[in-house]
Amino acid sequence: MTDGRREGAEVERPRGTRRLRRVLSRITLWGAALLALAASVGFVYETNARRGDAARHRPPGRLVDVGGHRLHLYCTGTGAPTVVLEAGLAESSASWEVIQRRLSAGNRVCAYDRAGYAWSEDSPLPPTAEHAAEDLHALLAAAREPGPYVLVGHSYGGNTVRVFADRWWNLTAGLVLIDVTDETAVSALRISRPLLAVQFTAGRLIARLGLLRLLGDALIPSEATAAARAHATVVYGSRSMAAARAEAWESVESAAQVRATVRPRAWGDLPVVVISAGGQPAAVTEQAGRLAALSTRGRLVVATTAEHYVQHAQPELVLDAVHDVVQMSSTM
Repeated sequence: MTDGRREGAEVERPRGTRRLRRVLSRITLWGAALLALAASVGFVYETNARRGDAARHRPPGRLVDVGGHRLHLYCTGTGAPTVVLEAGLAESSASWEVIQRRLSAGNRVCAYDRAGYAWSEDSPLPPTAEHAAEDLHALLAAAREPGPYVLVGHSYGGNTVRVFADRWWNLTAGLVLIDVTDETAVSALRISRPLLAVQFTAGRLIARLGLLRLLGDALIPSEATAAARAHATVVYGSRSMAAARAEAWESVESAAQVRATVRPRAWGDLPVVVISAGGQPAAVTEQAGRLAALSTRGRLVVATTAEHYVQHAQPELVLDAVHDVVQMSSTM
């Protein structure tokens, strides 16, 4: 009797397992089908919705041809020298909204979108620091915005302005570098490059399936300005995410291009302020200090905020730094 029950249990168990597998298989298939359907619906929704973006999200500035593609340039205010604002990775001219508005009270201020970002068109060239600097130079010349310029770069944008300053020394009146990328941290860049590529690929997919348009603020970075939020489908859309992914992948090459510009007193007596976020390891602050020392008139400012976006967390600190550099450049 006992043996019979045991044999029955042994027979029943495989049957139950097979049944469970069939049920799980059906659930998986149905789930995949529903996901595919949802993705298709989202893709169609986003495609149709984009047709009205040109009217709903007009560029605040103008599109300027730089030789085969057009870049978006937004300039406000009057006064010399002109202040040029360079955004970080996955950011655009909209991220400078507050800083640009306040600086424009006494200066000519220009923010722009690198190739592929927001309202700018794609470039046929790899998005390295050198190519971005060449684009910026061509943009300012084509737009008839006279130099020299005080170049303000945040994070990855520091690569562009540093290469620009090295190549076009006569057009550079000063530098303000805000928690910029460390060009010597090659190992860290190699590690972060694939991670960022995955992140921006996911962001591109989210935007392409209409989730960014539907969910809005829930998917927008917390540090985004009001302008960036208002134009989120353009500023953080699939094209912008593709541009960010491409720049991230070229980050090691861009760092090498920036390192090639480093030499003792590379910036001579150029007015320079290097702003480093607070609360970082001593090695990071020391590297920022070495960067400031490339000019005899360079100085390091350590912010009290640990936020990478110092211009959002402590705008007064950044505004004071820009005003200082503008004033010092006028005495050169």
